[in-house]
Amino acid sequence: MRRFQFCAIAPMRFLAQKVLRLATLLLLSLTFFGWTLPVQAASQISPRLEEQILQVIRQHPEVILESVQAYQQQQQQRLSQAQQSFLQEFKTNPKAVIGASPTTGTESSKVVLIEFSDFQCPYCAQAHDTLKELIAKHPDEVTLAYKHFPLTPIHAEAMPAAKAAWAADRQGKFWEYHDALFAKQEKLGEELYVEIAQTLNLDLEQFNRDRASDTASAAIGQDVQLAESLGLAGTPFFLIDTETFSGPIQLSDMENLLTAAK
Repeated sequence: MRRFQFCAIAPMRFLAQKVLRLATLLLLSLTFFGWTLPVQAASQISPRLEEQILQVIRQHPEVILESVQAYQQQQQQRLSQAQQSFLQEFKTNPKAVIGASPTTGTESSKVVLIEFSDFQCPYCAQAHDTLKELIAKHPDEVTLAYKHFPLTPIHAEAMPAAKAAWAADRQGKFWEYHDALFAKQEKLGEELYVEIAQTLNLDLEQFNRDRASDTASAAIGQDVQLAESLGLAGTPFFLIDTETFSGPIQLSDMENLLTAAK
């Protein structure tokens, strides 16, 4: 996978520590509580027994570390299998992968480019400029499909912006709204969302109703779930044919990938 600078949900060191901490707690719970004691008794562990457990851990920390590493390897294998399965489906049935996602370019093209993006991510804004050039130069050769992946832990306006764009799509103005959000990314907020809707002559009542609906949350959540199932940690992220890459990319590199996919 080609990788460039991109917005990540969490630094890798922090993520690794979190996984290790959670996995260790889970392992302890299963080993000492779930497997050896009844459920009711597990909630009444005596201080003495707790100290004995801690002493065993101190004397044999390698056992827990080995178990955590084995667990991580299993998770990585499952993730790799999920990715390969998705890429195969994407190659053989791209329309199913696109689903209800907004698209631009030619619908008859055999080359489909899927983008996972966040409206508050500065690298997504950079990639947006490159994608516009690509579609302008090759309008009959590629279909671009947009998937929402708002990084809510680090971008407070990512989800509201995604819902606003989704609501604009309900009135056939997704790409115009999408472009406006990236053009004024530094002003993301309620005032901008309404301003863009008014500029595009959207029905404001419907726009506000749609972006506040459970349907909007469910649709965006479906994209997020797909991204997470593929192990994506940041934006922008792209798939074309069986090639994946992340971060801003030069137009020439993207054209090379398009040529290879054709």
